[in-house]
Amino acid sequence: MTLVPLDGGRGGEGGGPASATAGPGTDGGRARTSGAAAGGANRSTGGATDIPRAHTPGPDTAPPAGTAHPPGGQDGDGPGRTEPTPASSTPAPGRTTTAPASPAALSWGAPATEGTDRRWCQKVTVGFRNSGGTEVRSGSVTFGTHIIGGLGIDWGMVASNEDLPVPIGARTRADHTWTVCVDAWRVPLGMHIETRDVSVRWE
Repeated sequence: MTLVPLDGGRGGEGGGPASATAGPGTDGGRARTSGAAAGGANRSTGGATDIPRAHTPGPDTAPPAGTAHPPGGQDGDGPGRTEPTPASSTPAPGRTTTAPASPAALSWGAPATEGTDRRWCQKVTVGFRNSGGTEVRSGSVTFGTHIIGGLGIDWGMVASNEDLPVPIGARTRADHTWTVCVDAWRVPLGMHIETRDVSVRWE
């Protein structure tokens, strides 16, 4: 019968020199042996523990060199980032806001009369005032001229129309004088005329 030594036996025999080289720190020798064994185990499992983990920068950690910034400048105030503009109630420069103008408001006074060298004609002056915010652009004036006899009797009234002196600007006053006449035959010798009534139509 032949006896064959096992592999473990050879390992035991080689253990002596290894223990001798470890020196006084025999625990260090076992640590190196365990580390080597662990390294071998890691390599045998495909090197799973050798794969570096992905580095995720924290809020105060700058990204590694060469890392591309996300589009739109989301990690800072770089190009491409826009901030919302708050709405402003202040009108833009150069723009003014004005209230709509009020309509024209025309008033007039009593007529002031003056005689002429013809008894059937008379000079009549009327003052107009526009207190509104818009100018008066058109209109007419109607005069009521009375025929007065020698004894002061009013024999009737004759109406005549004249154009309004336009434009009459907003918040302005304007005076105008017309020569108002009636038919000569209506005013016989010894009679005269008096323009007493004024009415105005305006726009």
